[in-house]
Amino acid sequence: MTKLHLDLGERGYDITVGRSLLSSAGEYFNLDRKVFIVTDTGVPSEYAERVAKCAKEYRIVTVPMGEGAKSPEVYTRLLSSAVEFGMTRTDCMVAVGGGVVGDLCGFVAASYMRGIDFYNIPTTLLSQVDSSIGGKTAINLGGVKNIVGAFHQPKGVLIDLDTLKTLPKRQISNGMAEVIKMALTSDSELFSFLEENEINDENIERVVVSSLKIKKYVVENDERESGLRKILNFGHTLGHAIEAEEEMRGFYHGECVALGMLATISDKARPGLISALVKAGLPTEYKGNIEHALSFITHDKKCDGSMVSIIFVDTPGSFRIEKMTTEAFMDLCLKKI
Repeated sequence: MTKLHLDLGERGYDITVGRSLLSSAGEYFNLDRKVFIVTDTGVPSEYAERVAKCAKEYRIVTVPMGEGAKSPEVYTRLLSSAVEFGMTRTDCMVAVGGGVVGDLCGFVAASYMRGIDFYNIPTTLLSQVDSSIGGKTAINLGGVKNIVGAFHQPKGVLIDLDTLKTLPKRQISNGMAEVIKMALTSDSELFSFLEENEINDENIERVVVSSLKIKKYVVENDERESGLRKILNFGHTLGHAIEAEEEMRGFYHGECVALGMLATISDKARPGLISALVKAGLPTEYKGNIEHALSFITHDKKCDGSMVSIIFVDTPGSFRIEKMTTEAFMDLCLKKI
């Protein structure tokens, strides 16, 4: 078991990584109160039930699987259910699921009674290494991803690696895109490991903990994304555009980020990235309508008028931030993808 502490002063919290942790959630979280648990139809129901057994009083609400759950309608339904359950400011909410559940439950907790305690139990590799910490919560509106949200740090994060055993291989690949992203900008040793090794049950804890240490450092030094935290957007500007274009075809977030990284990596480092993507089972070329996908870039939250801040990697373990016009970035993408 590994325990990390994200140091944000009074907003700080522990991140516990290990195995067979769900049934002992009460040892890590204060669940001696009303506990509102949010999960989705893609998560084995026993995960939320194990957590519920640790609570004094609980309600489990299951939302539909997928990005569509991050809607104003589902958000309002959860708020209404919390009121019906009699939740007070001294009670808490727990997310048991992937990034969609964490984003949604976190935003409900952030806005209910102007903010109540929130705990996160991520059950996908993508959410374990990335969205489970840092306090970003949001829902989608009008087809724009994460456009309505708030910073609301969890009170604790519990990562049970056993939950990964029920994930399809494609979902593991989905999470590996974020691992590769963080390694490329911040940890050349981790990136070398990813170039040479496929991820398995024996080395997954090393990968998860190494990724969390990177994200932890970034959040501690830039909680509100005014500077350093922007490096977590490596590959995401184009990635989000492809994700919007391919939403109806079921492309995963990590698959889109993998393609996005190819546009902003140096020619020298590109072969290593391709090797790591292949090892992780991620795409290395985009066969869709790149011109139409690029039209979504103007909706990106990182776009400031006609300018956008882009993260570039010239050498693994380092990065640079360059502000450029959206037109110049689009031209670059057309040449690289």
